[in-house]
Amino acid sequence: MLLEAPFTEAKVRALRVGDVVEITGLLLTGRDAVHKYLHDGGTPPVELKNSIIYHCGPVVVKEKGKWVVKAAGPTTSIREEPYQGPLMEQYGIRGVIGKGGMGPKTLAACKKVGACYFHAVGGAAQVLAQKVVRVPAVHMLEEFGSPEAIWEFEVVKFPVVVTMDSHGDSLHAKVEAASSKALDRLIR
Repeated sequence: MLLEAPFTEAKVRALRVGDVVEITGLLLTGRDAVHKYLHDGGTPPVELKNSIIYHCGPVVVKEKGKWVVKAAGPTTSIREEPYQGPLMEQYGIRGVIGKGGMGPKTLAACKKVGACYFHAVGGAAQVLAQKVVRVPAVHMLEEFGSPEAIWEFEVVKFPVVVTMDSHGDSLHAKVEAASSKALDRLIR
């Protein structure tokens, strides 16, 4: 299924856990430093309404005066759990891409604001970088350094899977519950 910008609430609410999605449009990278900065009251240097935040510390180099993405794999998302839900609500963020899933606060925010958590394949950084067709801008590069800066990635058919949706479903919670049940059976 194709999800094209603009990333509206209606488009995102149509997605369900398990949907394989190809995103076309603008992604904004954001990791620990950016999430803490925004959570602590910092002013976003770019519009966040209807955005998709990609938990990614990319490898980006300048070639012939243009930014070129060499690696763009997802980073572990759970570190952003204290910040993600409130930021989604405050700024109207429609999606988050990462790996490993997120917790109940983010799931509640997804349901409230009409957003999804998308899982990207870890270990495929170079393959995912090929889906970045242009880097229109970078923000906070001097303040945070390259991996923590906010990179704007124009992507075409960026592959992800919905693992938390706006209806309150979480593949991560289901796997955790099934694993706990199986562990309990093994221990007994």
